[in-house]
Amino acid sequence: MTVTEVLAGPPSVVPEPTGSAVAGSTVPRRETDMAATTLAPDYQRILAVLESEAGREGMRCQQLALALGLEAVPAKVEGLRSKAKRLVERGWALQVRPGVLTALAVPAV
Repeated sequence: MTVTEVLAGPPSVVPEPTGSAVAGSTVPRRETDMAATTLAPDYQRILAVLESEAGREGMRCQQLALALGLEAVPAKVEGLRSKAKRLVERGWALQVRPGVLTALAVPAV
């Protein structure tokens, strides 16, 4: 072994990305056996509110912000809207009407 090989260290192994993940995203595409615990904490909190009694009929992002204890100022609401849209795009939530979100209905077992 040469000095260059020793200094280079062990070869790095890059894990293969999963098929359900979207490149550069913290929100993977939802599959049937996935739990919300696979999401980042902010996204878990959003889903918890949407799954609550208050979120069953659907919530606007301004209502969602208040339920999460955030100020309903444009900067906070728009950041939340971006996260909520990401949850909808990846199959974690539903947009029941324009601007109104709710959690997915979980089938009864």
